[in-house]
Amino acid sequence: MATKQEVKRYLAYWFQLGKKVITGNGEASFLPQDARGLANAPLSVLNGDRYSEEFEECWQKIISPESGDCYLEGTYETIAELLTPAWNMLPCSRCSMPIAARNVGMPALLCPCNDLPNWPNTELPAPREPIKTQDKLQTIRDRLVKNIT
Repeated sequence: MATKQEVKRYLAYWFQLGKKVITGNGEASFLPQDARGLANAPLSVLNGDRYSEEFEECWQKIISPESGDCYLEGTYETIAELLTPAWNMLPCSRCSMPIAARNVGMPALLCPCNDLPNWPNTELPAPREPIKTQDKLQTIRDRLVKNIT
């Protein structure tokens, strides 16, 4: 079963590549924008060691019952469906991005990367989760100290 945190992570990764969440039979979409509202600014999904306010606001709208059925652009499964025990989040065999996979039955028809030109692109930084810099530095320091002694 995909947890709420795994579905949130799934959306965060795809938002970083410009995918939108569609709702209302295509009438509206959600995509975090740069806080300054600049059209060509990078998507604001991460803010240091946490998700950005813009992303958190989108997430709350997406999981709100008032939004109705929401789904990631290029997929057919709704976010509500992904939060049921029938689904897991697994890495795509083509691009390693998280994708939805049924526990039983036929897999999802397509990976959301299917309609992204030039993806996967190993020359660009891959989408990621927020990083706690101090924790990562502490881990590196501990490994170095261990290797010295």
